[in-house]
Amino acid sequence: MKTFVLAALILPAAAHPAFTASVVNRDSEPRTLIVTEGGSQTEVVVGVGETLEFCSAGCFVTMPNGDREVLTGSETVEISEGRGRVR
Repeated sequence: MKTFVLAALILPAAAHPAFTASVVNRDSEPRTLIVTEGGSQTEVVVGVGETLEFCSAGCFVTMPNGDREVLTGSETVEISEGRGRVR
């Protein structure tokens, strides 16, 4: 019985997909995002043609051109011509 109850609690959590935002850099030079998540601020450098995953629990992002966005964790940020666009 304990095993059944434990499995009933764990399986739904394991089946729930982990949502993370991603960023892709389509520019010809590396770009930096400033990510604020859970009260801590981090600079994320995205190389040319690189795609990174970040922001698993919602965050604030400052784009390379200074624009700010709120992400929930399921978006894709595309960097092109020095600007980040949320898709």
